Amino acid sequence: MNKVFTFGFLLLSALAVRAQESFSFTLDEAVIYALEHNYTVRNSVLDIEAAEKQKWEATSYGLPQIDGTIDYQNWLKQAVTFIPAEIVGGPPGEFEEVVFGAKQNMNATVTLNQILFDGSYIVGLQSANTFLKISNLAKEKTDQSIREAVINAYGTVLVSRETISILEKNKAVLEKNLFETRALLENGFAEEQDFEQQQITLSNINNELNKATRLEFISKQMFNLTLGIPIDQTVILTENLENLALRSSDSDIISSQFDLKNHIDFKIADNKVEFDELLVKFEKTKGMPSLNAFVNYSQFANNDNFIFFENDGDWFDSSLFGVSLKIPIFSSLQRSSRTQQAKINLKQSEIDRNETSEKLKLQVSTAKNKYQFALDQFQTSSQNLILAERIAEKEQIKFFEGLSSSINLTNVQNQLFSIQQVYIQSILEIIYTKVELENALNLF
Repeated sequence: MNKVFTFGFLLLSALAVRAQESFSFTLDEAVIYALEHNYTVRNSVLDIEAAEKQKWEATSYGLPQIDGTIDYQNWLKQAVTFIPAEIVGGPPGEFEEVVFGAKQNMNATVTLNQILFDGSYIVGLQSANTFLKISNLAKEKTDQSIREAVINAYGTVLVSRETISILEKNKAVLEKNLFETRALLENGFAEEQDFEQQQITLSNINNELNKATRLEFISKQMFNLTLGIPIDQTVILTENLENLALRSSDSDIISSQFDLKNHIDFKIADNKVEFDELLVKFEKTKGMPSLNAFVNYSQFANNDNFIFFENDGDWFDSSLFGVSLKIPIFSSLQRSSRTQQAKINLKQSEIDRNETSEKLKLQVSTAKNKYQFALDQFQTSSQNLILAERIAEKEQIKFFEGLSSSINLTNVQNQLFSIQQVYIQSILEIIYTKVELENALNLF
């Protein structure tokens, strides 16, 4: 019982430690973790493994194939054959009923087949390599998408956190103003309207704070899901929004040159063309002769009783070698039709590749403009925030000195709150647009 108790205690302790386990990530660490543990990434790795197995499957088709068969027959009622009676000493012109063969027989055969020449097999090997390349390109595309998703999710969590921080500071200021306004009201130095106006503003801030708190909770769960971590697991983000904004502010990236042929989307489109070219070749090879060889070895035994595996059972050997040449002659234009279909698919893939090329150029141009605008907007919102804070401080002093109304104070405060949100969103925008530009330029 003591051993059972000790084991149970250790097990519960281990579970408790695991429950308290938490993760801590910088942005780069989060990206690295996601590129290994994200659910989609893990599936894409399995896709590559499956493609490698399919490549070997295609290769092994042209290697020696050995098959074995064992046939056992037991005549429940043997067939009767008529032969001329005179063969067995009977009168001429009559027939005798005879049964040939034993009631039971068994045949064991081993056959080796080998392709000597098959054009479709050669093209199939090339197609298997191309298919493996498709899987690798898909993995590269997935990694790119996951990296973008992690950066955006990381930034969203930090923005939610910063929003809560700003709202809490605003709430503290409003509560202080409300307290002082109450004191002025009680001493007859303020109107009730001033106090009520402050209450409305504070109530709105509380609502926004509650909303931001819920959004932060959801954004953390989304971040966990992106990394491949259970959504209820504790995760700590070690970077702050300001540092992330500085990292994302890099105007030099706008002057980066675009290498079209190295872009993942273009490589995928180009690989599709290559694959369709092989399909055209494959359809053409169906009109070529194919040559196969085989050799087999058999043992045959028969008896009226099942004694095949006893020492006195007689087995008889046989062996056969052969070559088979298959020459396609006429298919009622079926092969021609399939070849033409493959050629049409190839033309469509070439058109798609050209379209992808132009779209990628447009994507780069658009992404550069969006990122430049985001940088400009960030600079503007930063300056506006400084001005709005100064205006709010001055207006607050004027209000408590009796030089301004509560309406003016509320308007100035709302202006500050609005500019604060614009500032936070401008940071998020430079994070989003930078990673979008990096994807467009394929800078990974």
